[in-house]
Amino acid sequence: MFKNFKIAKLMLALTILPILGGCAAVAPWDRDLLARPTMKLDGNPVESAFDEKLYYSKEASSGGKGFAGGGCGCN
Repeated sequence: MFKNFKIAKLMLALTILPILGGCAAVAPWDRDLLARPTMKLDGNPVESAFDEKLYYSKEASSGGKGFAGGGCGCN
């Protein structure tokens, strides 16, 4: 039982440590840099829309974004 407790503590530590490593304090004068549109996950919405259109046309399926799938790329 003691061995399983050690393994459980190790697994918990290995799970929590990477999460805590991602936390950072940002100075108030640096927050404007993080608020720029280029820092978004979707930095260029036009290019992202084109990529999504191309993906759904190639996959011949529709995804969760509301696109109709057809496979020909004409929708």
